Amino acid sequence: MSEERRIQQRGLYFEEFEEGAVYVHAPGRTVTEADNVLFTTLTMNMQSLHLDAAWSASTEFGERLINSMFTLSTLVGMSVAQLTQGTIVANLGFADIRFPSPMRAGDTLYAETRIRSKRLSKSRPGQGIVEFEHTGRNQRGEVVAVAVRSTLMLCRPERSDEH
Repeated sequence: MSEERRIQQRGLYFEEFEEGAVYVHAPGRTVTEADNVLFTTLTMNMQSLHLDAAWSASTEFGERLINSMFTLSTLVGMSVAQLTQGTIVANLGFADIRFPSPMRAGDTLYAETRIRSKRLSKSRPGQGIVEFEHTGRNQRGEVVAVAVRSTLMLCRPERSDEH
């Protein structure tokens, strides 16, 4: 009897990223009113636009909107299993964060990530810097969030059987 093969889910190592490639993340995430209220109160963001239905009804949106920080966090989170699970060292920073259209309770967020660039680290052997561009769209295809994220990623470990 042969030994069973075990495959563990992980993100990609630095060498596996291809500049210009687009990764589509699944499944989508339908956002609820409860998600919005919980995230907003947990993060102490007492913005009426997220919590006060009566006040929000009088705005140009006519209803409460999903907290954009929830949208951003969920967008990045949706990429983890496919791209960085167990292979990231650290987030280095975020840039060019935009929310072109609002998310509303009941909307479904769909995410994809384009690899903008990558380079080996000059100061950290065995690691490289990858720049991701995360894009979130709702069920109507409207872009609701874009964020550029720089990460420090592990390079593929050397294997003793490859020498």
